[in-house]
Amino acid sequence: LKDFYAKANGDAALLQSDGRLGDEMAQATKEPYKGMQSDKGGIVGFLEVILSDFARLEAETSSAEDAAASAYEKFMDESSEDIAVKTTASKHKTSKKEQVDGAIQSQTKELELTQEEFDAALAYFDKLKPECLDKGLSYEERVRMREEEIQSLKEALEILNQQDLA
Repeated sequence: LKDFYAKANGDAALLQSDGRLGDEMAQATKEPYKGMQSDKGGIVGFLEVILSDFARLEAETSSAEDAAASAYEKFMDESSEDIAVKTTASKHKTSKKEQVDGAIQSQTKELELTQEEFDAALAYFDKLKPECLDKGLSYEERVRMREEEIQSLKEALEILNQQDLA
């Protein structure tokens, strides 16, 4: 295009010459039309501006795409790592929960057995309590009762001894 317009700058190659209209135009202009070649580059200048704009836009777009691809890769790597960490943590927590549930069941059984033993001990204590507690008796009365009990045990022993001999 540069060669074409440079050549057109020198002669009237762009003029239409199809008969009468071409003759009239040739007569109407004393100088042939050379276009606006000297004003700011004309069409070639316009195309060069478009080319430079396109090159700039392409460079900006490719750098933006590269940055976006890099950000995407970084995000995906971080997400994958985060997913792996959270999956592992979830497995550990699930395992720990199962262990704690097992310990709770075991300790619940142990508590039930201990409670049963405790209830039996309390029942036996309640049975023994009347015999062991002070019933408001004085010391002399307790000594007298103890001596009577000892005397009755001695009599029972003599009776048993006589039966063994017989």
